[in-house]
Amino acid sequence: MTPAGREKALPEIRGDDGVFVIQQHHGGQPHWDVRVRRGGDLVSFAVPLGLPCEPGVNRLAVCTDHPVAGEPVTEWDRGSCAAGHWNDDRVEVTFHGERARGRYVFVNVHGEGDRHWIVRRVDPAPAGWRPLPVFVPPMLARPGLLPKVDEDEQWAYGLAGGGVRAVARVQDGWLVLRDAAGEDITARYPELRGLGERLAGAEVLLDGEIVTPRGGRPAVYLVHDLLHVDGLSCLDLPYAERRALLDGLDLAGAHWRVCGHYVGDPATALRVAHSRGLAGVVARRLGSRYRPGRTSPDWLAVDGVYIAEVVVGGWRPGSGRRSGTFGSLLLGLREGGVLRYVGNVGSGFSTEELAWLTGRLNEAATDRSPFHSVPEGQAAAAYWVRPSLVAEVVHRGWTNAGCLRNSRWRGLR
Repeated sequence: MTPAGREKALPEIRGDDGVFVIQQHHGGQPHWDVRVRRGGDLVSFAVPLGLPCEPGVNRLAVCTDHPVAGEPVTEWDRGSCAAGHWNDDRVEVTFHGERARGRYVFVNVHGEGDRHWIVRRVDPAPAGWRPLPVFVPPMLARPGLLPKVDEDEQWAYGLAGGGVRAVARVQDGWLVLRDAAGEDITARYPELRGLGERLAGAEVLLDGEIVTPRGGRPAVYLVHDLLHVDGLSCLDLPYAERRALLDGLDLAGAHWRVCGHYVGDPATALRVAHSRGLAGVVARRLGSRYRPGRTSPDWLAVDGVYIAEVVVGGWRPGSGRRSGTFGSLLLGLREGGVLRYVGNVGSGFSTEELAWLTGRLNEAATDRSPFHSVPEGQAAAAYWVRPSLVAEVVHRGWTNAGCLRNSRWRGLR
């Protein structure tokens, strides 16, 4: 942000090229100052709602002699432009900026001397342009299990705050919040209204949740996904692309922020979630599309679990459909120079994994137990292996005896 009263100069003109600067003012009446220069001519407009994205929409543009001094400003965009019709009643400009792009006309509709003009976009909407939806029902996560270790790089693991699901719509600098059923809940969270000003000049639809501290206030909006931005519907974009666009909005404020996520690292995501007292994580496949109001196997809600890295030290034979393979693996943790037995795991294996792991176990066979000690009931029918196979299991905590509770196989490390 530029200090109060200090304006950045327009770019230097090369030849007959036009140049422009758009600055967002944060004073008593927030607005955008649009300054255009062609040769020796300079025009400046204060546009309260910013340039319209949608063709044919009229907005107020107050013709000013110079920018208002004494206000903090942020440079919103600058670059080259092509000026067409240019007189005291009409100025046509085609902007070629990073954010301001397209052909606009500023028109004095009230006659000579009146400072209240209008501005509208006059070129056709770009290919693929879509109007900002009023509401999109949020996509739902399906209760599920963590993906296998060898699939981790295909997933992003985000924190689940356990708050009120809310879709945020920003247009013309105004914020509207709706819950999962589409009810307007904006008035309940006045501390979030500043998000509209933060995103003013853009048309945005966000998916997130509103969380409140134990004291009840102030609320914080945690943004999880981007559904629409400046005429672009993001619903059919892969999650990885939506997330990159969302990060580009730079949403960091006292009452809103983009929720952290961990690509390929569920262990860290779960550790952070547990340290903050959160319910769990949501696993989103990086290639997943956004499916309004629906569940999908590409979004999984994983609650109340932990990940442990363990060493395989033995196995017990299977029976029935698992005859000829193993029924469960004996697991340990290295502590104080010894391998401490921490339980068995017998679920979470695919048919292919059973066959492949059986071969690995046979290759690592040994006559001696690698554990410091094993309960007699487990050791009686066990076959031992060298402690060379390191794996991950999901579990729901530890027993008083120091063993894994409800463990499930994730895969070898």
